[in-house]
Amino acid sequence: MSIKNDFITFIHQLQDDICLAFEQIDGKAKFREDRWERPGGGGGKSRVIADGNVFEKGGVSTSIVHGELPEAMAQQFGVTNSNFMACGISLVIHPTNPFVPTVHANFRYFELYDQDGNLKDSWFGGGADLTPYYLEEKDGAHFHQTFKNACDPFGTELYPKYKKHCDEYFINKHRNNEARGIGGIFYDYLRPNAEKSAETLFAFSKANGEAFLKAYLPIVEKTMHLPYTDAHRSWQAYRRGRYVEFNLIHDRGTLFGLKTNGRTESILMSLPPVARWEYDFHPQPGSPEAQLVEYLKPREWVK
Repeated sequence: MSIKNDFITFIHQLQDDICLAFEQIDGKAKFREDRWERPGGGGGKSRVIADGNVFEKGGVSTSIVHGELPEAMAQQFGVTNSNFMACGISLVIHPTNPFVPTVHANFRYFELYDQDGNLKDSWFGGGADLTPYYLEEKDGAHFHQTFKNACDPFGTELYPKYKKHCDEYFINKHRNNEARGIGGIFYDYLRPNAEKSAETLFAFSKANGEAFLKAYLPIVEKTMHLPYTDAHRSWQAYRRGRYVEFNLIHDRGTLFGLKTNGRTESILMSLPPVARWEYDFHPQPGSPEAQLVEYLKPREWVK
């Protein structure tokens, strides 16, 4: 069994399924596809949707890149004279309506080779997280429960573990550890070992990838027609500013893409079309915006 080839098949199928579902729910906008090549080896398919009935901007990209491991990454991994292969799917969706949450997900697989082309290391990573601007608690619970259901067959200890990783990762450390959103699950560097084979880890990633639409679409369908005001949009743009800060300062995927000479347009397609910054802003106590700030603190969404 070739994990690499099976993983590539999985991410391409997931890309097709997600794009079709988003086009159907939007009813207006279609994804534009750009196929690109990486100078150092490999390439990908970037699909972008914009100015729709539901989705203001979004991207669903797959990439398979390979070649000599860049020096910055070689230092990070503590290796020399290595080649790599990285494949994955990454998506970020920014809806127009402030009552529809922004969502992010990615699922990836990495292989490291010696100079003779022998596999010397491999690992899986991925996850999904939700960034609402306004939120009903039961919608947050649905998102988390769906991923718990995907994780549990592989071990009931996994969802709590990877939820905690997500809570600890998607924070703006420069903002007193303020969370980007309400989290989800996040895992990285899952290596095959005596307890879990590469096949099992691939099945785990696949289960979570296939849970994405079940977790997100019901929330979109519930909130996409809610009326909103300019004030709602202003709050959305302010919170999107925090999203931009995290992606450009802290996100390992963004930094990896830029350091490995990835395609900048594809890497930065995660940024929202409109964002704003306001000096020392605080929402009104007791307001829905203040309630959202409370939801950003780590909490148990699944009872």
